[in-house]
Parts: sequence; C-alpha cells; structure tokens
Amino acid sequence: MNYSALFETIKGYLENDFPATSFTDSAGTGTATLTSTEQINTFITQAEKRIYNTIQFPSLRRNVTGLVTANNKYLTAPDDFLSTFSLAVINTDGTYSYLLNKDVNFIRESYPSPTSTGVPQHYALFGPSSANLNELTFIVGPTPDASYSMELHYFYYPESITTALTSWLGDNYDPVLLYGSLVEGYIFMKGEQDIIGMYDKKYQDSLMQAKRLGDGLERQDAYRSGQVRVPVT
Repeated sequence: MNYSALFETIKGYLENDFPATSFTDSAGTGTATLTSTEQINTFITQAEKRIYNTIQFPSLRRNVTGLVTANNKYLTAPDDFLSTFSLAVINTDGTYSYLLNKDVNFIRESYPSPTSTGVPQHYALFGPSSANLNELTFIVGPTPDASYSMELHYFYYPESITTALTSWLGDNYDPVLLYGSLVEGYIFMKGEQDIIGMYDKKYQDSLMQAKRLGDGLERQDAYRSGQVRVPVT
C-alpha cells in the first residue's frame, strides 16, 4: 500500500474527508489551520512511531562505518540514531571484533585511567555533548591505542510514507499501518468507544502478527540473545 492508497483508505474507512480545521495558536494571538492532508499525515506518522517503537524490524536496520582515534574514547553517533544493534572494531586483517554493550559506570570503573589504552572491548551510550544536546556519543573502553575503523548497526526511524510515498512497512505489512492510523484518526474524531475498541483490536492483532515477523521469524538465527526475540512455531 502506497501513500495515496493509504490516504484514501483512511478517509473511506472513517467516512470523513477531514476538512480544514482552524484553532487558536499556542500563543493565543491568532488562529492557525490544519489542512485535511496535515491531519491525516499526523495520524499516519503517529501510527508509524508507535509501530517502530514496538517492533524493531531487522529489515530496517541501518549500518555505517566510522573511526575512533588514538587516545580518544568517544565516538559520535549518526544523526538519526535511536538504539544500537551492534558495534564492532574492524581489524586490519578485515575481521570483526564485536564490542560488548555496558553501562557508562562499567566503562569508568573498568578503565579508570584514560591513559590505559588498547583495542576497544566494551562500549556504552554516553549521551549528548555539552556543545550539542542533539549529538549523541558512545564511550569505549579501553581508550583506543590507535585509530580503528568501527561498524555500527543501529535502529532508526525510516522516512515516513507521508514524504517518501512508499515504505517498507506499507509494502510488506500494511494492515498494522492502516489500523494504527485508523485508531489515531478515530480518536481525533472523538468517536464512539466501541468503534475505537474495534479498530484498536484490529490494530493489536495486526501488531502481534507484525511482531511475529520482525521480532520472531527475522531473528531466529540472531547470534546474540540480547536482542528482542520472540519464539515462533
């Protein structure tokens, strides 16, 4: 299901074209208008975020390479980073050594001296820098004794179907996206509780099926059990 089909299906199921709505702005100084497209796009993007925070589809992982430098134990995360799947050192012979995910306090306790250097063995999400609160960094231990190439697999929000016009979710399992959007839309309409409950039941059923795919079938051969993984039969 592409964006156009999803857009029209939402209007059809809810029997509402969502005409433009005016409201008082947050400053109380004037009025603002939400167009039909803006309203429906909000239903869709809210549903997408609920889905992506419930299921981490392996098909939607992103992978980047970076560099840690000698005597610098910090590594900047990508701008669209949300959570980590794995972080590895790429050795000079091309082999990979995967770092173990720990807390910052573990790194500080295990490697108390910044001058104690070696090949990084552990990492933790350190947090934003003081210069840029939107820039996340990792801390590794021990402090690198040389420059090392690193490979990061991570979870991110894919571009919304509202701007990309197609998406992996729309192409591969659209029921969860449709019913999630219908729930958001019918709540906006302040609809009847029994109808909201019906849509939410359909959403929850499709969410469980999508979870069986994303957190089950696509993860049966995962190397480490620290990842979200549900048994399937």
